[in-house]
Amino acid sequence: QVQLESSGGGLAQAGGSLRLSCAYSGRLFNLYQLGWFRQAPGEDREFVAQITWSGGTTVYADSVKGRFTISRDAAKNSFYLQMTSLKPEDTAIYYCAAAAQNGAGWSYWGQGAQVTVSS
Repeated sequence: QVQLESSGGGLAQAGGSLRLSCAYSGRLFNLYQLGWFRQAPGEDREFVAQITWSGGTTVYADSVKGRFTISRDAAKNSFYLQMTSLKPEDTAIYYCAAAAQNGAGWSYWGQGAQVTVSS
C-alpha cells in the first residue's frame, strides 16, 4: 500500500500564489506516476498535472499550463504543485494521487486540500 498526505493550500487573492505538498510513504517500488487533481463544488474531479516517477516528464491540463508547476523531491519523499497567477476558477479541493505499474490507474489518493481564490 501507498499512503499520501497532502498539505498546503488555503486562501489567496487572484494573481497570487500557493504551493501544495504531498508526502508519500509505503510500498513505493511499483509507482511510476504522481499527479494532482481537483474538484470544484458541483463539478467532477479533473486532472491538473502529472509527473513521472523519474521526474523526467510532466503533463498539464490546458487550464493550468504556464501557471502551475509540478515537481518532485525524491530525498524528501514528496512532490509539489506550485500555483501562480491564480484565478477564482482555480478554487477547488486539490487531491494528490499516485499510479502504480499494474495498469490500475490512479490507485492511491491523498485526503485533499482546499484552495480558495478570491477575486
